Amino acid sequence: MNNAVSRMVGCEFPLFAFSHCRDVVVAVSKAGGFGVLGAAAFSPEEFERELAWIDEHIDGAPYGVDVLVPETVDPRVLALSTNAARAAAISPEHKAFTSNLLNSYGVPPVGEDMGVPEGAGITPEIGLALMEVAFRHPIRMIANALGIAPASMIEEAHKRGIPVGALVGAKEHALRQAAAGVDIIVAQGGEAGGHCGEVATIVLVPEVVRALKSAGYETPVLAAGGIMTGSQMAGMMAMGAQGAWCGSVWLATTEAETSETFRDKMVAARSRDTVRSKARTGKPARQLKTGWHEAWEGPDSPGTLPMPLMGLVSEPSFRQIEKAAAGGNQGARDLVSYFVGQGVGLVEQVRSARAVVQEFREEFAEAAGNLVAMIGD
Repeated sequence: MNNAVSRMVGCEFPLFAFSHCRDVVVAVSKAGGFGVLGAAAFSPEEFERELAWIDEHIDGAPYGVDVLVPETVDPRVLALSTNAARAAAISPEHKAFTSNLLNSYGVPPVGEDMGVPEGAGITPEIGLALMEVAFRHPIRMIANALGIAPASMIEEAHKRGIPVGALVGAKEHALRQAAAGVDIIVAQGGEAGGHCGEVATIVLVPEVVRALKSAGYETPVLAAGGIMTGSQMAGMMAMGAQGAWCGSVWLATTEAETSETFRDKMVAARSRDTVRSKARTGKPARQLKTGWHEAWEGPDSPGTLPMPLMGLVSEPSFRQIEKAAAGGNQGARDLVSYFVGQGVGLVEQVRSARAVVQEFREEFAEAAGNLVAMIGD
């Protein structure tokens, strides 16, 4: 397609696939879209191995990466520079609450050290280390979330001719990103999975497009949040977006990192079965709602912890939950959750990532043709 974003990153069809799974990234890029590997799930060493694998298997197709370098850090964790120190800062009350919650569903508790290695987690220093890894590979885009893209990211990317993307949830955030030199704005509505704001995509996209234009910026916008079909993508582009950034739709593909249990739950879920909660990362993130979220938001909860401490509690717990569910524990199955948006209600089956791209292209073309036909002469 002939638009600014496609030209910037070198893809045929401006469907951006955010995924923590290298197989999804490769499949989407080879099908004409643009795969984006999320770095937050990896340590720098793991990220290096993932990107090397992508380079070997993607046959020269373009791809990008998404890192999380939080702009603001909770004062309560500023002095904690290692995961060992962070784990030690988690109160006995929070550990006991977590163990009791897991036990109530028949899930074995996590060890006292929380089982989180050094070099993993969402912190500014880890994000910057992941960024350095990314620049050693032939990426065609680097994106950041949770605040203004770091100046070092923008400078290094532009030295290499790599466009920088930034996820935003409000028009004022988009204007700040454009002023900082970001090349692509991802306007992510509150329907989205993972970290998101509160403004709906159908409102946010035209609001951001209008604000950027009024301020004199020609920064292209990608629409994100709840987009699961090619017709939705066409609608967003009719409102001024130049492509779509999707995450949840890839979780129900055969290549995804998600478990069979979670994929089954996606197919069965309604759009109302997600919740925007701090109970996984410490910042508001949309995910499939389970008893985990109800407990942490309930009256007996000691309260969620700030990022990255909450992740030190939740991620080892969810690994235990997935392991128990795979072993046939029905209680654990009830707790299985992951980051997913309200578009989950549109998931009807598990398909390959390539099939999803093809269906997007066909639905997009049909929707665009219908719109032209309705306009007439």
